[in-house]
Amino acid sequence: MNPGSRMPESSALPSQASTAPSTDPGVAAERTVLGEADIARALTRIAHEIVERNKGAADLLLLGIPTRGVQLAHRLAERLTQIEPAFDGEYGTLDVTMYRDDLRRQPTRAVGQTVLPGSLDGTIDDKVVVLVDDVLFSGRTIRAALDALNDLGRPRVVQLAALVDRGHRELPIRADYVGKNLPTSRSERVRVRLADVDGGTDSVVISGVAP
Repeated sequence: MNPGSRMPESSALPSQASTAPSTDPGVAAERTVLGEADIARALTRIAHEIVERNKGAADLLLLGIPTRGVQLAHRLAERLTQIEPAFDGEYGTLDVTMYRDDLRRQPTRAVGQTVLPGSLDGTIDDKVVVLVDDVLFSGRTIRAALDALNDLGRPRVVQLAALVDRGHRELPIRADYVGKNLPTSRSERVRVRLADVDGGTDSVVISGVAP
């Protein structure tokens, strides 16, 4: 991870705030902070930033962290193909379940599957790996992802793209590409909803826990 700098967040991203009733009695009304168009613009900007920082897309590998990080990686791959025709559009899935540090508390977590593009022949050696996740919070999921990468090879560099950074880090981890910095309190919940996964329309909503 590159701790030295973070790409500046574009001021052109509007915030479409609205409220909606929650179906969870323990959660207060939701407020939409990013709509479908906002998410699309954020992903397009991140794709351009990835190309600019890496001076192209050579040896680039996107690895999405389940669940929504995989779909975001897919969308980024599509955009990168449009920006850099030489990019083959491949992306993968990195399951971090067995590398998490909370398994003792939640031992019944379902184990997923790590899937690498077939062209890699099972190794990520010398690749520019961009981890993709929906929400960056404590940093513990990304720490688990870094441990998982160690079993796959030795990438040349590892970067992190997050659609939302909500703060409250517990580990010294910082995103290289951020769609939206979203200051929150620990009692609030941030949820990314993607049409391909959740149905409906794309959105990022924030809600407070009801007293």
